[in-house]
Amino acid sequence: MPTIAMVDRWSNEAAKMFAVMGVTGQVGRQVAQNLLNADQAVRVLVRDAAKAADWSAAGCEVAQVSVQDAASLAKAMAGVDGVFLMIPPDYDPAPGFPEIRSIIDSVTAAVESAKPGRLVFLSTVGAHVEQFSLLNNARMIEAAMRRLSVPAGFLRAAWFMENAKWDLETASKGMIPSFLQPLDHPIPMVATADIGLAVAQMLMEDWQGTRVVELEGPRRYSANDIAEGYAATLGCTVRTEIVPRDTWDGLFRSQGMRHPEPRMHMLDGFNEGWIDFEHDVSQRRFGTTSLEQVLLSLTSRPQ
Repeated sequence: MPTIAMVDRWSNEAAKMFAVMGVTGQVGRQVAQNLLNADQAVRVLVRDAAKAADWSAAGCEVAQVSVQDAASLAKAMAGVDGVFLMIPPDYDPAPGFPEIRSIIDSVTAAVESAKPGRLVFLSTVGAHVEQFSLLNNARMIEAAMRRLSVPAGFLRAAWFMENAKWDLETASKGMIPSFLQPLDHPIPMVATADIGLAVAQMLMEDWQGTRVVELEGPRRYSANDIAEGYAATLGCTVRTEIVPRDTWDGLFRSQGMRHPEPRMHMLDGFNEGWIDFEHDVSQRRFGTTSLEQVLLSLTSRPQ
């Protein structure tokens, strides 16, 4: 079972240049840092250059871009050995995913213009599934990336363990309302630290054509595991309660969503098991960070 190892420096090769998106978030930040730790050159792609001051101080190039602006993207991707592509999440997409389609047009035009050495896209478990859900956006992006003239790699990552941060407030009060159900049903999860390592490794590897890498943590976890983990780290009893399926639409709309159906079907997919990895056709890797480690980090981090 191949696991994700720490990225080490390549002492026998000259530093390469990699363009990294999403450095103001958890995954992109860790991708960039792992590349720097491996003595590689990094160009960070940000919407607001003022938010990249720390990266500039660390020796990175800074490129101000918009994913909707093909010209700025092409300029930022020019001359690099690899690009880490993160698409801003749209948790409430309009029917037909029009925003994603617009971003796809911009990104593909930029890549074909710049011709970087390779591309790694942060995809998701279930990106291959045709059935309607929020994860169809990743399926659409993968399909477009497969048509590019540069090598394209898709890291299909499991459910982020860090999603549990949204449960911290209620867990501290002793109860977690759960959309993951049955409560003892385990699903694939992975820590963002392991995603950052896997992406950095893929960027520094050579391949031709298209490749898929599936990534999950050391084992699978359920809603009950999240509650038990919080109970251990918070030092109190934490129980889990199912949020009834027939209340989801009204609840999500009350929270401001206009199109909750894709999110609801995504949750159905995890709960019913039709969102999972392909296993037999892809390269699989396993992170080493446990859910307990992530929950400990969340509870010790200033909120």
